[in-house]
Amino acid sequence: MYRNKFLILFLLLTISVNNQIYGINAGQLKWKLWGYLPNTWRMNFDFNQLSGTWAEYSAIPFTVPGSVQNALKAQGIVPDWNIGLNFTKLEWIENRHWIIATSIPDDWVTEKDNCILHCKGLDHQGILFINGQEAGRFNNAFIPWSFDISPFLKEKNNTLAFVFKCPPNYLGQIGYTSQTTDWKPRFYYGWDWVPRIVQIGIWDEILLQTKSQNILSKVQVETKAEKEKDEGELSVLVEDSKSSDTSFARISLNDSEGELIFKDSLSMQEISFGKTWKNLKIKRWYPNGWGNQNLYLLKITFYEANGQSILTKKQKVGFKHLEWLSNKGAPENADSWICSVNNQPLFIQGVNWTPLLPNFADLKKMDYKKILNTYKILGINTIRIWGGGFAEKSWLYELCDELGILIWQDFPLSSSGLDNYPPSDPETIAEFTEIAKHYVTRLKNHVSLLLWCGGNELYEKDDVRPVDNSHPLIAAIEKTVNNNDPDRRFLPGSPSGPSIYASPANFGKGVHWDTHGPWKLPFGEKKTMDEVTEFWKKNDSFFFSEVGVPGAMQASLIGKYSGDFRPLPASLDNPLWRTVNWWNEWNEYLVATSENERSLENYVRWSQSRQAEGLEIAVKSSKEKFPECGGFLIWMGHDCFPCMINTAIIDFEGNPKPVAERLSKIWKNNDKIIYSQ
Repeated sequence: MYRNKFLILFLLLTISVNNQIYGINAGQLKWKLWGYLPNTWRMNFDFNQLSGTWAEYSAIPFTVPGSVQNALKAQGIVPDWNIGLNFTKLEWIENRHWIIATSIPDDWVTEKDNCILHCKGLDHQGILFINGQEAGRFNNAFIPWSFDISPFLKEKNNTLAFVFKCPPNYLGQIGYTSQTTDWKPRFYYGWDWVPRIVQIGIWDEILLQTKSQNILSKVQVETKAEKEKDEGELSVLVEDSKSSDTSFARISLNDSEGELIFKDSLSMQEISFGKTWKNLKIKRWYPNGWGNQNLYLLKITFYEANGQSILTKKQKVGFKHLEWLSNKGAPENADSWICSVNNQPLFIQGVNWTPLLPNFADLKKMDYKKILNTYKILGINTIRIWGGGFAEKSWLYELCDELGILIWQDFPLSSSGLDNYPPSDPETIAEFTEIAKHYVTRLKNHVSLLLWCGGNELYEKDDVRPVDNSHPLIAAIEKTVNNNDPDRRFLPGSPSGPSIYASPANFGKGVHWDTHGPWKLPFGEKKTMDEVTEFWKKNDSFFFSEVGVPGAMQASLIGKYSGDFRPLPASLDNPLWRTVNWWNEWNEYLVATSENERSLENYVRWSQSRQAEGLEIAVKSSKEKFPECGGFLIWMGHDCFPCMINTAIIDFEGNPKPVAERLSKIWKNNDKIIYSQ
């Protein structure tokens, strides 16, 4: 099972499960924010007293995790960027250096010779100072950072400060993928569904770790289930470099009612080679709509040789059997796109997941819970976490385990329009391999994880076809997945296979495997819904990982977020609608309606009706083709910004658009999901 073992070279002596490192959460401290013109702080800021008279913005209250933007908005320094074109009033923030600082309580550093600051998410580049001394640098928002701060600590009155430098100028939708080597989320630089709102800040927890025990360890957990019966196996590996031969661990597994499934004691030497417990009497985990989401509590307690416990970690795990079957009628060389869980073939149905906010540092667990519960109620079983974002906060993955929502996880690579070819130089490959390893080792333990994907819309040069594993970066990512999570599927990218899009000229040739598009109604010359129906009837893709139809958000929200702009006309002559210019359909509306019936409310009804009918035809037709077609993911699920119109089926405030009700009826009807070759 384990193709290699992992040695985590954290200088602090901690134990980690699921990459959740234990320590004191620094989010409970009082943090402050200072804003300077670039480098001016070097001549003025007092890191010991945490003061600076030259700062343009001084001692602003700051929440960790949190964004600079949100802290400034809370003080009235910047407006609500969701209103009108207020987002244009934020770009100056990117042209400052920002200091986020606090004082460390004296009783937190009683073992000052052995202290690590573990930062789970820093967005994105800068310097860490302890008592005015540089303790480390960071430049990657996709990985955690651990700093040994022991050499810089005093007996008391210690200070901690992050200096965030100016972010890269532009990483947005239009550019060159081959030249994109800054490791920061790209979506909030501007995409066709969000304007430029470039987050700066601390996007996940900051932990101060002060353990004196001489333990360096990492726990990896894997589960499997039998295909046809409720029986499973659990594997645990601890790579521990410095524990004594006589230290040990106790492991137990209990069901949701507290009933013990098994317990065992192992020496650290034994468990460092990996231990598997087989023939466990468990109930298997099923995706939403196909059964229960049975989860178990895994408890691992580590002990010194004298029997004193060091640390206990609790983690929920699930057991499932997953395999991929061939689509009916597919060529022998085609990728398999029928997903079978616990010997039950199912139609993969759901949405593409994009970040909930551009300032995602400010999200709370309830934000994730609200939207994911909505998706569960609608009947989806899968989300694809899109490659222009990031590996989400742990709450998402834990909730998907609980709700039965499978996760297709892209690595953070995406298309750029002018070229969509991934970087191929050795330095970039080495840097990205570190990102990929973190993604895999952090997330692999989640039963909801479906597959890994190299990224979004990555193509060969000249965009002739999707990239494959002959590309050196994709090959390196695949190797990382195989070394760390060998039983999980890896895709080079999305789309994948011989074709990017499903073309009517190639229907029936077996060359449409996993395709993208269309994102608007596929009209013919007559522009009728009959033509749309015919298109989907003939479309022979084995899987659709992106399909969308635009629809306006409700009229009351358009009015709420218009600011000083008039909502109509909904055309490119209106600056309010230019931020979503890809989805503008005002001219079609003018053709379809008479002047005396036009209004904002009428336009919204017209737009939402088109979206509902178009996606209903597409999803219903595709699901009825099962097992010729294995799944359909809508682009996109929800808005992170109040777009006047786009392809989301849930608006910025979490309200499902009318299309969602129609789709829910299709998603919940699984009567005809019968697999035969």
